[in-house]
Amino acid sequence: MSQPHPTRIRLDDAYIARIGLGTNRLRDTRENVEFIRAAVDAGVQMIDTAHLYTSGDSERTIGHALAPAPDGVVIATKGGYGGAGQGKPDVLRSQIEQSLTSLGVDRIPLYYLHRVDPETPIEESLGAIKEFVDDGRIQRVGISEVDVAQIQRARKVVPIAAVQNEYNLSERKYDEVVDYCTREEIVFVPFFPLHGEPSSATQEIARRHDATPTQVVLAWLLARSPMMLPIPGTLSIEHLRENLGALSLELSSAELKSLA
Repeated sequence: MSQPHPTRIRLDDAYIARIGLGTNRLRDTRENVEFIRAAVDAGVQMIDTAHLYTSGDSERTIGHALAPAPDGVVIATKGGYGGAGQGKPDVLRSQIEQSLTSLGVDRIPLYYLHRVDPETPIEESLGAIKEFVDDGRIQRVGISEVDVAQIQRARKVVPIAAVQNEYNLSERKYDEVVDYCTREEIVFVPFFPLHGEPSSATQEIARRHDATPTQVVLAWLLARSPMMLPIPGTLSIEHLRENLGALSLELSSAELKSLA
């Protein structure tokens, strides 16, 4: 029996396509500016970046390509990565200001605390981010690489719209977080969604559907939870279109079980 999955997901008050684009290798070149515009034209509605990606080039490229961002496109960025001290309120405030400038926006649609600082309580870090929510310069807040207890603490400070943790067919240590986000209707954004070599089962399913192993892996993620929104990274419009093709791939119960 086929297991259909929705192709769009609710993020707060927005409904967007369930496969986005990661940009941790994006350099600020004319070709990459054109690529970001082509990605949006192809149907991408979630573009994920961070203050530190390519020393700020990723955010600047997206700003040059999209500022102001088209209606329905969510630009997500992050701050507070790098270890002890990076989650301090003053550090985050500075990084948020830089991200606003680099992206060329007055308000960031989704801003993540990139990592929980081992020396700064998550409440203090998120308190600084909440200041920007309160003054209208951040629309939604997310957190990354967290467990359920940390999400619960975070939600006492500010509403959490998205959680971004590593998750893929070969790395499932955050199953409990996926299940929690599903119950609580929090978008779960798996990074490194395509990590690992395709298994023989993946390759066989791909042949059966006249699809690629990449599409099968993404379809498995989409079927894992209705709150799942993978963000595979690429600098190729052909690969991006291949990724988006997974939105129309439905796997049977038996196929999903063979991948479990």
